[in-house]
Amino acid sequence: MGEPGDDSEDGRHPVRVLLADDQELVRMGFRMILEAKGYEVVGEATNGREAVEMARELRPDVCLFDIRMPEMDGIEATRILAGPEVEDPVPVVVITTFDLDEYVHGALKAGAKGFLLKDAGAELLVQAIEAAANGDALIAPSVTVRLLEHLTSVPAPRDLPQPLEPLTDREEEVLVTVARGRTNAEIADELFISLSTVKTHLASLMMKIGARNRVEIAMWAHETGRARGREL
Repeated sequence: MGEPGDDSEDGRHPVRVLLADDQELVRMGFRMILEAKGYEVVGEATNGREAVEMARELRPDVCLFDIRMPEMDGIEATRILAGPEVEDPVPVVVITTFDLDEYVHGALKAGAKGFLLKDAGAELLVQAIEAAANGDALIAPSVTVRLLEHLTSVPAPRDLPQPLEPLTDREEEVLVTVARGRTNAEIADELFISLSTVKTHLASLMMKIGARNRVEIAMWAHETGRARGREL
């Protein structure tokens, strides 16, 4: 079995990644990690505007963007490439330093497929890239906790979004675990269900609440106050 980004065994090309960070040493570190795992780094941008231009030209499988960059920040670059109104979005994973976590909500609203801290480690970085390449999403658990704290401190809007159909008790449980940053395997272990059942519940949740991925499921859970579980 090859590394996560190496798909040569089934005839597919390695996952192509575009890096955007204004610090050369940071880009170099990401490149070394990703190439060691079998990914192909197709380009490096030093600012948000350049990142957007390169993404449109190169059409990478995944973009890895820092938030604070000159000319255009990573949130705006993400919105342009992956926002809700974009017809053919490019998956973006946002990665930043711990003291910038106040931008998590904005990045996810802009369409980011994932959000990591720069000290998250190589394994979590690879998981986020792989998830984005496969149409899924990942938020670092520590970021999820801080996002929950931030959103629950903001007054909820008077008219909360409601699901198209009522959620089942099990779907409510899965919703809470997703909002807390659990992976599919962790959800299966925590709720004593199979991985296939977890995926079935996630698909049903996305349909009922109009979400495109697990990040939007988590966002909906936070914004509706369901992230802490239902009050019975």
